[in-house]
Amino acid sequence: MKIYLDCMPCFIRQALDSAKLVTDDEMVHEQVIRYVLKLASDLDMSKTPPEIGQQIHRLIRELVCNDDPYRESKKRFNRLALDICNDLEDTIGSSEDPLETAIRLAIAGNIIDLGVKTSISESDIEKIITNCLTADFDKSAIEEFKNAVSRAERILYLTDNAGEIVFDKLLIEQLPLEKVTVAVRGKPVINDATAEDAEFAGLTELVEVIDNGSDAPGTIIDGCSKEFKRSFEQSDLIISKGQGNYETLSDKQKDIFFVLKAKCPVIARNLGCEVGEMIFKRASSTAISQKG
Repeated sequence: MKIYLDCMPCFIRQALDSAKLVTDDEMVHEQVIRYVLKLASDLDMSKTPPEIGQQIHRLIRELVCNDDPYRESKKRFNRLALDICNDLEDTIGSSEDPLETAIRLAIAGNIIDLGVKTSISESDIEKIITNCLTADFDKSAIEEFKNAVSRAERILYLTDNAGEIVFDKLLIEQLPLEKVTVAVRGKPVINDATAEDAEFAGLTELVEVIDNGSDAPGTIIDGCSKEFKRSFEQSDLIISKGQGNYETLSDKQKDIFFVLKAKCPVIARNLGCEVGEMIFKRASSTAISQKG
């Protein structure tokens, strides 16, 4: 998905919010904003939003001399998600369709996105969980996904954020684990999940976990490691979590199911839905969605 003009204010807002989150130094805030404004003045509009986010957050990490300025936030959301999800195991187990319920909860977990909203409370998460569990959902798409899973020999699950990755585990546990490889970011960027978060979530005990070798808040194939590229090409089913992965993979010719909350107007317009809808969309197929 290419950059739209409406992305420009978001780049500036995200950059300033991120800078303020990691440092109180107003000189750093100013440097970050000036950099983003300069970047925007000569921007290649054919690039994807995560490619710009990658440049912005590299600068922030350099200016604050911190390779992972969101580390404590990620740990906090991982712990919070683990507490919440411990209770949700029973919800899945007692449901009429555990896979559908796990998909709904994985979508709910996508609210934990500090690139979109720097302040997320436990009550925000609980409200989204309730909504996602009760909203109408197209059963035919669930059946389509089940069929794709049963036919696939190799499934690659692309994670998005820390905290959210604990919700992803609920869905991954409903899949044939011997087929599944989970991919995380290769280096820290915003609150995106890395190998450390996958281990905390308990995924390394369930399935093979690899990193993509990249510090982009999405999956930019050209910038990923050889190992990840090989896994991506050899997998016949991709499960892609979150907006950043959608933005970078929506034009790829692969069998991909996109699982996310549409949290910004540009994404919603591209998907043909309303802001707040939960999305379970197969690439080059009809999306199923419901306002959230």
